[in-house]
Amino acid sequence: MPPPPLAFFTPHHQREVHEDPTAPDPIMTSRGQRSILAPFILVPVIALTSCAAPDPPDPESGTSTSYAPQNRPDVRGINGAVSAGHPLAAQAGLAVLQDGGTATDAIIAMAGVLAVVRPHMNGVGGDAFAIFLDGATGDVTALNGSGRSGALATPEFFRSKDLSEIPGSGALSVSVPGAVAAWLDAHERFGSQPFSQLLEPAIGYATDGFPVSKRLAQDFESQGRGLNEPGKRLYLPGGAAPPVGTLLKNEALGTTLQRIASEGTKAFYEGEIARRLATFIEELGGHLRVEDFAAHKSTWVSPLRGNYLDHTFLVMPPNTQGVAQLTYMEMAKGHSIESLGHNTAPYLHTMIELKKLAFADRDRWVADPDKAHVPLDRMLDPEYLRTRSELVEPTRAAEQVEPGFGASSLGTDNGAADDSGDTVYLTAVDQFGNAVSWIQSNFAGFGSGLLNAETGVLLHNRGSLYTLEDGHPNQVAPNKRPYHTLTPMMALNNGKLAFTVGTPGGDSQTQSLLQIVHNLLVFGMSPQEAIEAPRFRSSGGLSVSLEDRVPFSVQELLSGLGHDLQIIQGWTATFGGAQMIYVDPETGTLTAAADPRREAYALAY
Repeated sequence: MPPPPLAFFTPHHQREVHEDPTAPDPIMTSRGQRSILAPFILVPVIALTSCAAPDPPDPESGTSTSYAPQNRPDVRGINGAVSAGHPLAAQAGLAVLQDGGTATDAIIAMAGVLAVVRPHMNGVGGDAFAIFLDGATGDVTALNGSGRSGALATPEFFRSKDLSEIPGSGALSVSVPGAVAAWLDAHERFGSQPFSQLLEPAIGYATDGFPVSKRLAQDFESQGRGLNEPGKRLYLPGGAAPPVGTLLKNEALGTTLQRIASEGTKAFYEGEIARRLATFIEELGGHLRVEDFAAHKSTWVSPLRGNYLDHTFLVMPPNTQGVAQLTYMEMAKGHSIESLGHNTAPYLHTMIELKKLAFADRDRWVADPDKAHVPLDRMLDPEYLRTRSELVEPTRAAEQVEPGFGASSLGTDNGAADDSGDTVYLTAVDQFGNAVSWIQSNFAGFGSGLLNAETGVLLHNRGSLYTLEDGHPNQVAPNKRPYHTLTPMMALNNGKLAFTVGTPGGDSQTQSLLQIVHNLLVFGMSPQEAIEAPRFRSSGGLSVSLEDRVPFSVQELLSGLGHDLQIIQGWTATFGGAQMIYVDPETGTLTAAADPRREAYALAY
């Protein structure tokens, strides 16, 4: 059964914001045309790039501005803290910590609940990645919980079906789900409480139901139209999302979770569940077979490390875009971030242009390192990145950026554009000093769109992120992991935990994370302030989404530099849903934060 409610879990504690943070479809206004004031604007832009720290904010200038008070409090505790993509998950995780469990125990409880209450974004049919800090030893390690393609998945397999690219949904988009194995592997190494006990909240919510929120109903309406018939019967009964407050059940998933809880990895990858899922996929023309499920293994890896702002940042190595997070940071060293000022036009322009450089190399090279060469030494070389950083034009936005090397014969489209961000992030720190930064995902909303009625499992579509381009490192091949945008992160200060942080958001993950890091470490914001501050999201070419809380004067300056702005009103999921746990270096107090742009929630004790 689900855990009892906590006494301080009140509606007042999570109050509504002035704009609805749950709206799935942002209202956008275009600022795609270059401003007629551009010739007059460029001179002050140049001046701003070389000025000292800005004066107190002026809301009508292009300099740093003060924003409305934060919508949520920083949540502080001394023993443990959690932050997860749904209040019920955070509640389950905190209950585990209060019962003496480890951070990993809390993560597993939260991950299980999220698989039920955010079914379109993640679940047992998806993948997972995580970074761990062992509080007793100070050691860090990472877990790659992404699945692989089937043994039949060759380029010729897809081309024989008259395909020039891998479909974004359906059976051909499904790779082996890795999340369940990741749960069990993490528990074996870092867990202390019985695994079956940790899944009890998830089983209870799946079997007995959980209340549908406004945000969930809106997501079902906007994202569920591509579901197969079993999926529509469950999530769009009668052709519409369940009313807010309805108890939503997935009893078949509850049975699947119960079998995983009692039988472990074999139940999902070798037993009846695997046979049913493999048969289901094969009948729909996919490349996975039961042997592909049985062959799946998670991989323990060393996280990539980068030094920035007197901290050591830990990210996932390929097949994720973690390397782009580090190249982004390294290139930012070549620019005076503090002097540019928070969310000024020069600051935002610089950050957007550096992102393009980081992503050009990412898209050219990142793939499964077991199947392709990924030149990390070259990509992370400080001198190379210093030279790349100098390519930023302070007075002009670049429409196209080439990779720094290896671009002569191949395009930079790795088949992996991820604008969906249908993912959940979760993090925990326990009384023993252990910490976990964890992320899991279906990729797109409702993944492949395929719900298996027998098991209640919704299958992800991460297998759509291979390319068919000959010679590209991310070209589809048998038993190969696809490219991933999932980027959990952890920061150390003098070898000790400084903070964990992560966000859903697809391609925007690296962008949001660096903005949040700057807000925290450069601009002196609290964790919650750092998360709530307005953000940008750069897409392809000149396209940039910008929250409307950035002043109009800054918007005009950016348009004058050539950025094609889409101004997003209110608080929307377009910019992710970040979460953080910060450790005070003096007192050891834990501060947890969660993004009002989604349903994330933070708790501590």
